[in-house]
Amino acid sequence: MSVYRTILERRTIRRFEEDKPLSMEVLEKMINAARLAPSAANLQPWKFVVINKKELCDKIFPYLRWAGYIAPKGDPPPGERPSAYIILIADPRINKSWQHDFGAAAQNIMLTAWEMGIGSCWIGSINRKKIKELLGIPQEYEVDTVIALGYPKEKPVIEEAIDSIKYWKDEKGVLHVPKRKLQDLLHINGW
Repeated sequence: MSVYRTILERRTIRRFEEDKPLSMEVLEKMINAARLAPSAANLQPWKFVVINKKELCDKIFPYLRWAGYIAPKGDPPPGERPSAYIILIADPRINKSWQHDFGAAAQNIMLTAWEMGIGSCWIGSINRKKIKELLGIPQEYEVDTVIALGYPKEKPVIEEAIDSIKYWKDEKGVLHVPKRKLQDLLHINGW
């Protein structure tokens, strides 16, 4: 699959085949893609924590907020929760303005996952303090975001945004994701 096609097809997934674990080999491939992401001055201020034990996945879950527009029905129900998480950790001692670097790393993880048939959900609305405590992350590091992972159990669809960009579910439970039109966003050689 080409990178462009992967970008066009990838959607955020919030329903997973919880009983299908992800191998460490697959998870390491995602981390390898993340570590190769562009980084300001090539400082690479990141660390990654992989969570793939069911008991620990269950402990992380309450510290994540899912699908704000459609919560709580957007939350993965029991039996459809992620089988793994990647926690993106910043070392601000290396670079105090690390946020852009983490966007590139997260995108590399999610595109690599999708290429392998794995769904992902990048979550920024998290309880960083509780996650840090649970995982024993040293004080000098900062929890950036969490990427939930698993084999998809849903197929969200994109549609043209007309009046709203808020995603929604139809009567069959299909998630619809409105996207703004290219011609509404693109300016060539000036505004």
